[in-house]
Amino acid sequence: MNELSTNDLLSFLNRITIGKKSSTKRVRYAHLLAFFNFCKNNLVSDLRNPCDSPMLRQLFRATTPPYWDFIEKETIDEIIFRTTIIRNRLILELMARGGMRIGEVLKLTPKDISDQKLILRDSKSGRESEIVFIPKRVAERLKEYARSACKNADDLLFPISYEAARVIVSKAGKMVEIKLRPHDLRRHAATYASRAGVPIEVVSKVILRHSNLSTTQRYLGKISEAEAVSWIDNLYR
Repeated sequence: MNELSTNDLLSFLNRITIGKKSSTKRVRYAHLLAFFNFCKNNLVSDLRNPCDSPMLRQLFRATTPPYWDFIEKETIDEIIFRTTIIRNRLILELMARGGMRIGEVLKLTPKDISDQKLILRDSKSGRESEIVFIPKRVAERLKEYARSACKNADDLLFPISYEAARVIVSKAGKMVEIKLRPHDLRRHAATYASRAGVPIEVVSKVILRHSNLSTTQRYLGKISEAEAVSWIDNLYR
């Protein structure tokens, strides 16, 4: 084991993580680092850990998770209420009220609607299906729209491209003079729910449908100093 060099470990890590995400590469590196540390602490006291080098630590360092500014509910409401085309408004509401991804919205068909539940087939998570819960008023408008826009149960509710949907969202943001992207609406759904008192587990598992809480936490918007003071004051009022 002492014959293994840092370059040997780097070559091995590159080989087993080719095509993988950066987060996966960091996990594999952490596993090897922990393995050699265990061997040194319990088996070979003079073992030199080939993973413990400035080069590898730099290559596989953890990145700072991005945090986004929170778009206030009043702004989102204004965007939605000022969108007069029913198709476009529903697309915005499903992301902002239901936490849906734009790709999920564009795959919806009438047969996927079940009262206030939407059945997502071929989901991003790899599961056979997922369930999205939406507000009653949105569900009623969606069902009414489906009856008028679709002839068959398998027809797409919104037969437009991703690029066309992105343009719809961008134009909606311009009405209130903000830069708006589809995923901003999904992040708003999570952040608003969290700050309204919804348990983080519900935000994660029900609204965003994440497999772990750490992914959800990266979605939540930044908290300003004014907001922090307001929350503390309300807590101990």
